[in-house]
Amino acid sequence: MNGRPFKDAIYKQFARIGKCLSSERRLELLNLLSQGAKSVEKLAQQTDMTIANVSQHLQVLSEARLVTSKKRGTYVYYELANTAVNELLLSMWKTGEQQLADIQKIKEEFMPPHGGFHTISLEEALAKHKQGEIILVDVRPSEEYEYDHIPGAISIPIDELAEHMNELPSDLEIVIYCRGPYCVYSAQAVLELRNKGFLAYRLEEGVHEWKKHTGSLH
Repeated sequence: MNGRPFKDAIYKQFARIGKCLSSERRLELLNLLSQGAKSVEKLAQQTDMTIANVSQHLQVLSEARLVTSKKRGTYVYYELANTAVNELLLSMWKTGEQQLADIQKIKEEFMPPHGGFHTISLEEALAKHKQGEIILVDVRPSEEYEYDHIPGAISIPIDELAEHMNELPSDLEIVIYCRGPYCVYSAQAVLELRNKGFLAYRLEEGVHEWKKHTGSLH
């Protein structure tokens, strides 16, 4: 029995996923969509791409069955096809950090560990959260918080932080999170809060990493 036709055919199908993920722009779009459904217009705004370019990338992602779309009124919204796609992204981030030293180097250049970007580990944040020793603040856009968030976290979008700062307790540690390890909102928020005297920390992980760690990822 000649298994070559089978192998050629099956690996060709897997290669469709690999080719789709070979674009940094498409990876960014997938990461944004992991935070909830978004319109083409919103994605263009958040990635500094034109609507035409976003549409082209989404078409490639659709052909690889990584995203699905649904029309709401006059807008078309895209979202990840299923939780397996999100698991693929989490695995990709983890593998990249382990295998590519440049990733850690880039992170440290943008957010140096001694440059005011105080970070708390996921394990420590979990332990303190269970004991009620910290306040978890989600600084993503409100629609992403409504789609999913860490249980017990409060929503203060980054562009509303200044006006709601006086509502935060001054006697508790404040842990900020956003879209995961490559989101700069949390770092920005920590700097702003610490400049105002708050004891704030950045959590690298986002909702999916938190829920995966606690076994509650849906």
